[in-house]
Amino acid sequence: MKKASVIGLFLAFIASSCSTDVDIYNDYKDTTIVYAVLDAANDTNVIKIVRAYAGSNNGSFDAHQSAMVTDSSSYPGKLDVRFIEYEQSLSSNYSPTGRQIILDTLTLHNKPEGQFYHPDQKVYYTKEPFRVNNRFNKYKYCLSINKPNDTIRSEVSLLGGNNFEIVTKLVYFKAHNGSTNKLFFHPDDNDALYQLTMRFNYTELRDGQDTIRKSVSWAIGPYSPCDLGYENGNLYFTYFESSLFSALENAIRNDTLNVERLFDSFELTIYAYGKELEDYRQVSTASSAIDYIYTNIQGGYGILSSSHRIKEEAQLSSLSQTDLLSMPWGFKHIGYK
Repeated sequence: MKKASVIGLFLAFIASSCSTDVDIYNDYKDTTIVYAVLDAANDTNVIKIVRAYAGSNNGSFDAHQSAMVTDSSSYPGKLDVRFIEYEQSLSSNYSPTGRQIILDTLTLHNKPEGQFYHPDQKVYYTKEPFRVNNRFNKYKYCLSINKPNDTIRSEVSLLGGNNFEIVTKLVYFKAHNGSTNKLFFHPDDNDALYQLTMRFNYTELRDGQDTIRKSVSWAIGPYSPCDLGYENGNLYFTYFESSLFSALENAIRNDTLNVERLFDSFELTIYAYGKELEDYRQVSTASSAIDYIYTNIQGGYGILSSSHRIKEEAQLSSLSQTDLLSMPWGFKHIGYK
């Protein structure tokens, strides 16, 4: 689980770091760790807020055992957690709109066993909508976690503006072709990383057996806008025209007897990720030293970012369909949308 892995990086390091010169159990400090990836399209957004923990100083400390105890990393009760909304004015400065989104607590049940406490975990959540940037208005949100003697802060602008859309509606593929083609999309209003997933859905029919829906898919990216092509105000991914046939060949192999396969649909999905996630990934993989761990949480550790996805059903070109029918995989036109 990504939430556990990100938080675990901080907790495991803080809990296991040691030195022959420093007693890590002296002067324990309440260190807040935050993990939040918001999506304006979600009806509920969830934030994980925990604290770094320390074990006993009698030599029996085990970071993994302590992680399984709820009180080790979970704050008791409920913290004052809220998002303060800001809007950009004509002078390019951001000012509070007066709107504050106050988060409540929620217990998630049936968490599988792992490195952190289970089966119940407490998170903070809101069902309030977040506003996203558009051509006329820009927004950002300041996260404020108010503790008795401290305030933890961060800020984020959410992805998912109305301009973020897939432009290409027709895709081309050809067997054993090393050529590339372009898939255009209009980028989000915020800086982001982009990943494209292409998925071909089909149906298998066999005499006397249930109909089976199957698919093959592959991902391209993630890439920053600088790594993508740019043309006429749109960004574009390049994809190999042989990708679909290679994926089907690996999936079907020699399973061609007594089977009919029907075209179903071809889906394009573009995921947009806040640049903070890539900064975190690059810094965290470059060094394990805590001095170099990326965080955009002021007064604590962790990450606050945003993500969003757009999905479209594309048309497979008529030449691509003809080529598929010529392959020894039993494909038929029937069923294709």
